Amino acid sequence: MEQMAWVYIMSSHRKVLYIGITTDLAVRVAQHKSGYFDGSFTSRYKVDRLVYFECFDRIVNAIAREKQLKGWLRIRKIALIVENNPDWKDLSLEWGQPTEPFDEAAFQRRKSAKY
Repeated sequence: MEQMAWVYIMSSHRKVLYIGITTDLAVRVAQHKSGYFDGSFTSRYKVDRLVYFECFDRIVNAIAREKQLKGWLRIRKIALIVENNPDWKDLSLEWGQPTEPFDEAAFQRRKSAKY
């Protein structure tokens, strides 16, 4: 069975970009944030914000997409990020956070207000 893979873009607060691929996005992002690989590009430039990612069901497709993105001009990479994440939020900040319980009554009120 083929393993899922993610292509992701990390950014520093100064918009230094890093494109990578992984089979475990949560672990890989945590490694970037902690500076796990001392002396690496992402560690040196404090590239610690997940600003974009894509999921693939086949790793070969993820590798192809990573190569494609790395071949793009910087302006095109920025446009991709802005199109999907205009505020450059760290998409990993809410991972593992508790969510509000589902409120059926509120859902029905919103639904009926729309129609």
